[in-house]
Amino acid sequence: MRRPSVSFVIPMFNEEENIERAIDVAVDALTRYTDDYEVIIVDDASTDTSPMLVARRAAENPRIRMIRHEKNRKLGGSLKTGFAATTKDLVLYMDADLPFDPDVLGRAIRAMEVTGADVIAGYRHDRTIEGPRRAIYSYVYNALIGVLFGWPHRDINFSFKLMKREVLEAIDLKSEGSLIDAELIVKAKNHGFAIQQIGLDYFPRVRGQSHLSSPKVILKIFAELVRLYPEMRRKVPRTALTRRFASPSPADAGEGPRATSFAPPSPADAGEGPRATSFAPRSGEKVPRSGG
Repeated sequence: MRRPSVSFVIPMFNEEENIERAIDVAVDALTRYTDDYEVIIVDDASTDTSPMLVARRAAENPRIRMIRHEKNRKLGGSLKTGFAATTKDLVLYMDADLPFDPDVLGRAIRAMEVTGADVIAGYRHDRTIEGPRRAIYSYVYNALIGVLFGWPHRDINFSFKLMKREVLEAIDLKSEGSLIDAELIVKAKNHGFAIQQIGLDYFPRVRGQSHLSSPKVILKIFAELVRLYPEMRRKVPRTALTRRFASPSPADAGEGPRATSFAPPSPADAGEGPRATSFAPRSGEKVPRSGG
């Protein structure tokens, strides 16, 4: 039986303490469970050495590639860039601080095969390990999404989401911030895709700094929720689905920063760091594969 190919997307912002380990364990899991994979790291205008570290890994493995934002676009912008660049059957995304063991990919693929689900969404077995404040935020937010959209989800903001690429081609993601997780799940459900949840062991961050739980991030979630609420409530019959990626970013419309795609440096460039070789494709354009 043919094993599905997998695109592994990692959004990154100033993760020099984590990114090399994240890439290494991701590649280890991918080589175990698929014969065809790609790792796409979206650098959200990092100011530390993490882009150079990724370029070094890409030079060693042509299946790894980096797309860089010239201006910080937050989690939603990074994921939309990464999702639009995927070329494989299945797409998995993970935060760069390794909140779970990527080896659970095998279990998730099996769950997808057994249940016939289009999306496998992970939830943390124990969220209280980060303290009562973060746990309360999570419980309240998950309850709110359930009330507003009529479907209970145990941990909607957890980064483990394995999905068939057709899900991303069918839904139009608009969030630029951390609402992107809820928007993805709610719109997938509204389009008639089957979603299953599986419990995972959770590893809280031990290196680097989290940028996803500040008051500013939380306020942006609610601002985007108000703006996108009517759209997220809309049901779309499966027969009406059209193949499309996320809507063009402000950069594609000539209004903002463009994402640049980096190829591994040649030997002649080894001492110069990563070099921009081309702009990332705009929505709707065919994405060239990098490596095998």
